[in-house]
Amino acid sequence: MSNSTDLKTVVLYGSARRDRQGIKAARFVVRQLEARGHDVTLVDSQEYELPMLDWMYKEYEPGQAPEAMQRVAELLSAADGFVVVSSEYNHSIPAALKNLLDHYQSEYHYKPSGIVTYSAGPFGGVRALANLRAILAELGTPSIPTAFPVSHIRTAFDDEGNSLEVSIGQRVVAFLDEFEWYAAALRRARIRGIART
Repeated sequence: MSNSTDLKTVVLYGSARRDRQGIKAARFVVRQLEARGHDVTLVDSQEYELPMLDWMYKEYEPGQAPEAMQRVAELLSAADGFVVVSSEYNHSIPAALKNLLDHYQSEYHYKPSGIVTYSAGPFGGVRALANLRAILAELGTPSIPTAFPVSHIRTAFDDEGNSLEVSIGQRVVAFLDEFEWYAAALRRARIRGIART
């Protein structure tokens, strides 16, 4: 598949743990997307520090939302698709990620999502995958069929997000090829006005 030079992609990552390992996976995905020509922004819950959900973004009067919430809304609105990076906590996703996702709604609509999960052990966080698929579908950003689980996260990447395992670099190609297909197809539909507004 040819490179997509003009897709806007937001990578969403949420973890409040002090020794976060998933940020390495998020950085890896950002690097891979940039290499394929995407305009990429990483939205990290620790950087934007949204409050625990009280009012959703849409519930504020125009111009009255907190600055960080407004900035994320603008990034999500401009995006063609999302890659969500999640660990697995008790067969589900981290509270910080759920809180980040739940502040928004229409900003996700008619745009695809790709799911990256990770774990310290051998299963790559896949037990959180079904839970996350349901959440993303409800938000209006259905996930693509292929997922990208990463096992043994502590040794899979260096701190900058470079892969330390050849198989990771090989597997991510099919995942991102599929994500690009859906992102480009849904963007064409939105441009033609097929999607409801």
